[in-house]
Amino acid sequence: MKQMITMALVALTLVTGLTEVSAQATYNKDQNNYFVLTRKVPQLKAILLAADQLAKDDGSQFGEFHVVICGETVKELTNLEAMQPYLDLAQSEKVKILACGFSLKKFGVDASAIPKEMSVVDNGILYGFNLQKDGFLSITL
Repeated sequence: MKQMITMALVALTLVTGLTEVSAQATYNKDQNNYFVLTRKVPQLKAILLAADQLAKDDGSQFGEFHVVICGETVKELTNLEAMQPYLDLAQSEKVKILACGFSLKKFGVDASAIPKEMSVVDNGILYGFNLQKDGFLSITL
């Protein structure tokens, strides 16, 4: 029995490790890349305006801009009418808006109910740390 538990833990560790590695992407470190973790959907407007200004300031050095929405505010992501202006602006600014899967689960939000323009990351905090390792500048609001 002990041996089965040990093997199960080893297998789980390997699977988790492989998932984590495959989730890490390589970004152009010669560009300025940005990450914002926010807990309030209305902050998206200011975040997207900041992304626009950074893109202008950085010019060809502007890289990627990722925003992860976490916390209880993920419930608001299912309101497609309210989200659409943010999604349109994000698309025009080439900003990725993502939802924290941990928050979706915690607050009972079905990931299939969020806008199709958004992706889900397993854990927004871990995602942010991994982007920091890749050289992203980051802020949490």
